[in-house]
Amino acid sequence: MRLKTIEKLRCPFDKQNLELQVLVKDTEQNVLEGILTCNTCKRKYPIVYGVPIMSPDDYRQIDLEQPIMEQWKLEHGITDTLLLPAK
Repeated sequence: MRLKTIEKLRCPFDKQNLELQVLVKDTEQNVLEGILTCNTCKRKYPIVYGVPIMSPDDYRQIDLEQPIMEQWKLEHGITDTLLLPAK
């Protein structure tokens, strides 16, 4: 995904800006793997194969997204892997 496109994305929960953590880029500097984080509501949205997974909470498949975050924890040293804010 192009950085210009990512800059236009907003959190589906509260419509706030997202912070990008890039894990893998291609040769053209497009983001292939990364994490978009909303600093307001603390939700995280992974970017997998250049596609951000940004479904609203009711439609998120946490059981599919969480293993990706755990893998990135091992590969990239990610410390906070929770996708949704703690309740």
